[in-house]
Amino acid sequence: MITTLQPDAVNLDIINVRLPKSQNLQQVCIRQGKISGVEAMTEGFSSRSTDILDLQGDWLSLGGIDLQINGALGLAFPDLELQHLPKLTQICQYLWEQGVDGFMPTIVTTSIDKIQRSLATITEFIQTVAPDQPTAKILGVHLEGPFLNPSKRGAHPEEYLLPLTWEQVKRVLGDSANLVKIITLAPELDPTDRIIPYLTNLGIIVSLGHSQATAPQAERAFTLGATMVTHAFNAMPGLHHREPGLLGAALVNNRVQSGLIADGEHICPLMVNLLLRMSGINQPRETTGLIPVFLVSDAASPLGLPDGVYAWDERQIEVKAGTARLADGTLVGTTLPLLTGVKNLVKWNCCDLGEAIALATIAPRQALSEFSLIGASAGQLLRWKFDHVSERMSVNWQRLFGAQSSSTHRKSNKMKSNSEV
Repeated sequence: MITTLQPDAVNLDIINVRLPKSQNLQQVCIRQGKISGVEAMTEGFSSRSTDILDLQGDWLSLGGIDLQINGALGLAFPDLELQHLPKLTQICQYLWEQGVDGFMPTIVTTSIDKIQRSLATITEFIQTVAPDQPTAKILGVHLEGPFLNPSKRGAHPEEYLLPLTWEQVKRVLGDSANLVKIITLAPELDPTDRIIPYLTNLGIIVSLGHSQATAPQAERAFTLGATMVTHAFNAMPGLHHREPGLLGAALVNNRVQSGLIADGEHICPLMVNLLLRMSGINQPRETTGLIPVFLVSDAASPLGLPDGVYAWDERQIEVKAGTARLADGTLVGTTLPLLTGVKNLVKWNCCDLGEAIALATIAPRQALSEFSLIGASAGQLLRWKFDHVSERMSVNWQRLFGAQSSSTHRKSNKMKSNSEV
């Protein structure tokens, strides 16, 4: 029996593991709480550790990374102030319990004063979090706006949209350019072609979204350095056989990844299936190895709260069955955790479990150029079990170590489920 489940002290060989994007069963070696090696299982397997955990073919992954999340537990990230530091701590703990290792608070279109206040609050908060603390980490900030096409603004307030100029970009970033990691913008708003290179030179990922860009305009933006698309299909022209548009240009570009909201409301499951087939998620991009699609929650501030009516900037949103809308029916976001998207993809038969897990755990890390199992903390590991035999198909996951786990036995196959389909 393994006597401790505190991840920083674990020395363990996990055998008969299925890893996303791997064909055969694997062995994962953990030493002093860090993943030290991964190798294929062989018939003559011999463990170098006294402790062995046999997953018996279950899936293993790091936790999810959510690159587009607008708030949680009643707090919208554009409303952040210093008084909200304790609430941010609660949000990070909540997301950790939902299987998320890291996230980017997403600040949607609002006044420059509020953007600056939110950025300053997040900067202050990050300094208070210990690196080894078992909680979801803030990886930077995603600015979704204010440089959006008014005709595709969706729920973004029109009065705060700004022209995409060098001067306005500098005003929005202020002194926090190093904190901002992603900016969603409409590339057609910049006829000078200056803004995307300026942002990428600052180390900021440019994501195209809330845009009317044509395919040639999108291709030009990708040539200039944009590498992402924000919530594929939403707030952009649809795919058309004579006008492929922004999304069509993205799907054939080996350097571009597209975010996907898999809640069943933002995109019909049939179109999700079509998108994944067109993008070829089971065949990473040639030359880059990128998985072309990654899951996002696009969660609004009522994430973690029950259905109901909630304040949202100067307006109200109503949440029903995990979907948040304005009074006129405009989609605002979801109130579903990131890993619900994994379960939905499997339930809709869009892909197998390993591919779905990769879209929430590997692909978003690739977008940040930081994916590697080796060296990751054992505390980040999630164990997934897929029951496809019983009448009630289910996907269960749990954190393998730490507070989420109960006990682990050598060659044990028991697990507590945190989530089911």
